[in-house]
Amino acid sequence: MDLDQLWQSTLGEMEVQLSRANFATWLKQSRLINKKDGVFYVALPNNFAKEWVESKYQKNILGILRRHDDSVKKIEFIIGGQKLPIEKERVILTASDIQKLEGMELEFKTDPETNLNPRYTLSSFVVGPSNELAFAAASAITQQIGKYNPFFIYGGVGLGKTHLIQAIGNEIMAKYNKKIRPKYVPSEQFTRDIIWGIRNDRIESVKKKYRDVDVLIIDDIQFIGGKEKTEEEFFHTFNALYENNKQIIISSDRPPQAIPTLEERLRSRFEGGFVADISYPEYEMRVAIVRSKLNEVNKTLDEAIIELIARRLKKNIRELEGVLKKILFYQEQKNTEISPKTAEDIIEKATQNVGKRVNEANVLKAVAEFFNITTEDIISRNRRKEIVEPRQIAMYLLREICDLSYPYIGEKMGRDHTTAIHSYEKINNEINHNPGLNQKILMIKDILFKN
Repeated sequence: MDLDQLWQSTLGEMEVQLSRANFATWLKQSRLINKKDGVFYVALPNNFAKEWVESKYQKNILGILRRHDDSVKKIEFIIGGQKLPIEKERVILTASDIQKLEGMELEFKTDPETNLNPRYTLSSFVVGPSNELAFAAASAITQQIGKYNPFFIYGGVGLGKTHLIQAIGNEIMAKYNKKIRPKYVPSEQFTRDIIWGIRNDRIESVKKKYRDVDVLIIDDIQFIGGKEKTEEEFFHTFNALYENNKQIIISSDRPPQAIPTLEERLRSRFEGGFVADISYPEYEMRVAIVRSKLNEVNKTLDEAIIELIARRLKKNIRELEGVLKKILFYQEQKNTEISPKTAEDIIEKATQNVGKRVNEANVLKAVAEFFNITTEDIISRNRRKEIVEPRQIAMYLLREICDLSYPYIGEKMGRDHTTAIHSYEKINNEINHNPGLNQKILMIKDILFKN
């Protein structure tokens, strides 16, 4: 059996063990390029893939190879395009081997033309009640570009917004064989490009860069609020694309009406499209996410530990993934199945109650940051509507999170305790039937408790 046949047989068995997305991400572009004295050399597209496959799949691959060829002693992983240290390893590569190495596609790197990361796919996105509307709209757009235009998706930190909007771009690239040109860009990068264009008298080239695309994907649009030149240019770019039936996809940590510094003309454009939210995943979905992540790395955990992770980590998928990695790392280091008690200890350390470290200054700063006002505005006597709501929310959070007394809150805010009571009760009652207000408070808590 030659090297190609041997590797294809090995990949065939690995494909059965892994999810389709996981196999495509880590192993599809791998090559068995040489063997020497029992050492088999496998080329991978980049260092990230090399480190991942080495740590996660090396034992599985070695076992499969040995079943097909008992001369296998070990596997060495190298990076595609990187020549082997021939003198040191005393491995002789043929011209064909070198050509395979140098010609390998680096599919795991961010595409320089589109800025899309191919790891983000619709098939690897876990769908549940908290995101099914956003996912359905995203899927519909890949089938009919412009069906929902603009598509505005919002939600808290670590809930999968970036995954979903990049997955739309990747799906479109695959479906239309790169004939339709998407471009993904964080709003901060859009701002930097505008500044660069103005400073270097190259604004026309910047305009062309963003208007000469078929699908424009902007992440974290809330950060352009209050930046006049950026907002103006985005407004004109938006109109140019929209009038030419080009797809516009936008993400934010809050709905359009809750971005206080956003120009009204932009807010109305966003609200005129399809607006969908991604909220916190319910328990069953969190369990599904843990199982999906385990499947991706070909690992298992006791069902009780899976359920423990899902119960304890409720709001941030990234945090959930981080804790899962810590548990798996501990299990691998100890080379034994982890106990629920140990898992509980790991979770406890990873999710210590940061609320105990939050004081009134932190709360006022977080509220001011969210509403793009100053802490002085909050404690001032200003009665403008755009100040009154943040002030009431601040008093609610001072009571809810810091457990401060009403007299103390009143004194801190330059008011009497009855005002503090009124503000707390008003917000506490309203959040139960006002999703917009509830979303604002959740976002402020994200700001408070982020690392």
